[in-house]
Amino acid sequence: MKRWKLAGAAMALFLAGVMLTAGLCEPSVPTLAQLGSSGEQVTKIQQRLAEFGYDVGEVDGVFGSQTKNAVIKFQKDNGLTADGVVGTQTLAALGLSGTAGSVTADSLDLDLLARVISAEAKGEPYEGQVAVGAVILNRIEHPSFPNTLAGVIYQAGAFESVSNGEYLKAATESCIRAAREAIAGSDPSGGAIYFFNPAKTSNEWMHSRPVIVTIGRHVFCK
Repeated sequence: MKRWKLAGAAMALFLAGVMLTAGLCEPSVPTLAQLGSSGEQVTKIQQRLAEFGYDVGEVDGVFGSQTKNAVIKFQKDNGLTADGVVGTQTLAALGLSGTAGSVTADSLDLDLLARVISAEAKGEPYEGQVAVGAVILNRIEHPSFPNTLAGVIYQAGAFESVSNGEYLKAATESCIRAAREAIAGSDPSGGAIYFFNPAKTSNEWMHSRPVIVTIGRHVFCK
């Protein structure tokens, strides 16, 4: 009995050692900036948050409490862990990392794109929803626009739904499917980089753009 107990104890210690070693060997999520950090990277984070309308206070390269609060709000708005720490996912959502022009059907890209499609084209036919997603993705490849998904979506004044907060609402199922289809390469817009509803837009410059196609209530143009 004593021998069994000793063997059991030895096995428990062995397993504990294996678990500890495994824990030490597991890659941790890198922390790129957090409360107390400072430097050029923090400045870039503050500048991007400010561009997106988040109040970071003074852009001074110092990650203080106001910057942390702005990061938390941005994370909540984009379905990220709201811990106020800028890791790889938050940095990617800010459009400050990752391969330019690279958009994948992972949860972050898909959710952000689907929410904007839903807010901009919820009442439109499915083809029109895919087309709106395609316009957003086309802008990433166009030299006149930022080269990341987050950069395009959060560009000042680019989308009314971002300005008024409608994009924060959950996407409809059809818009999630539309986002997937657009990411997969479908483009009913014919390469458009703009879309608008003529009944709601009086902007002369927008009305002057060369029209490619009209789908539902949206006109898609160059």
